Amino acid sequence: MVKPDDLGKIIDEHPFFQGIDDKLRALLVGCAANERYESGQFLFREGQEAAKFYLVRAGTVAVEIDVPGKQPIVIETIGEGEVAGWSWIVEPYRSTFDARAIGLVRAISFDGKCLRKKMAADPALGYEVLRRFVPMMAHRLSSARLQMLDLYGPSAKPEKVKKAKVKSAGKTKGTNRSPAARLAKAAKKSKKDS
Repeated sequence: MVKPDDLGKIIDEHPFFQGIDDKLRALLVGCAANERYESGQFLFREGQEAAKFYLVRAGTVAVEIDVPGKQPIVIETIGEGEVAGWSWIVEPYRSTFDARAIGLVRAISFDGKCLRKKMAADPALGYEVLRRFVPMMAHRLSSARLQMLDLYGPSAKPEKVKKAKVKSAGKTKGTNRSPAARLAKAAKKSKKDS
């Protein structure tokens, strides 16, 4: 079990907050807790209050969109060294996706209300947190957009439309590509189909 004194060290070592000022890290520690999720447990659900975000220390989290009557659409998989959850920072503070543990997940969670109060009181902390979250938010939204295009976008040749594949809950770590890589692959395919 992680002791409260060790949370600062873990935050320092996590890539997301690497290099953060000691004073700002101390403010983060005051909002942090150690958590564990078993396979299949949800860290958060779409539409529910976005109360926390998570620094993933071990394991894999599937970021999904629930599709009634079908398998969930996996937007992205998040692994060790990454962050799950950004809706805690944007009003109305509601989760926009589901996040489900694939296997055992160990994470440091941060209470959103606690951190928002500290960010309002200390603009340096607010800037540092936003500076780190905005690129991640842009990436996640881009990933969701590309996934939707894969599933519902028009095909260059209608006779070659294939049923969209949904990633299984098995070995998913490392199967995602960056939005730039996916765009390059789509451009190459489009060129090939022309």
